[in-house]
Amino acid sequence: MQCQICNKNDATIHLTEIVDGVRSEMHICENCAQDQGIAVKSQIPLNELLSSLLAVQPTDEELFGPSEKMTSTSCSNCGFTLDQFRKEAVLGCPYDYEVFEKPLRRLIKKAQNGKTTHCGKVPSKTSVGTKKQMKLITLKQRLDEALQTEDYELAAKLRDKIKKCETQSKTTDKKI
Repeated sequence: MQCQICNKNDATIHLTEIVDGVRSEMHICENCAQDQGIAVKSQIPLNELLSSLLAVQPTDEELFGPSEKMTSTSCSNCGFTLDQFRKEAVLGCPYDYEVFEKPLRRLIKKAQNGKTTHCGKVPSKTSVGTKKQMKLITLKQRLDEALQTEDYELAAKLRDKIKKCETQSKTTDKKI
């Protein structure tokens, strides 16, 4: 994709702005971003991100919960411990994800603002119907979460949005 300003360089910066529910996107190159005064923040490598998150040393209880202790937990396959993970910010083997599932899940939850599952992005070339289906699925998941947390006001709003989307989907299906 080419820069929308200079139409010469590849766009490496993708800005999305939502104003009053209207989404607009702009794709620009780094040079044009600097000319426009847009700060370009490079991506942080995963090991640096984890290191910075682990810099604030949580207690064993914060990582494992009240019953488990860090010193007694190590991988039976490679012998790796959580203390080593704190120092090196890498795991020893694939089995460590299972052994340290609880503390890793807490760490990921902290790093991803409470999210522990990857929902991904919708490819730009995805059909309108697929995008609508994905939006409905997301709304239904949010509705389930609202009901579980007993946030009935939010649940009612989400229910109305779902009905509206389903109605719009039916009317566009009839036109085709």
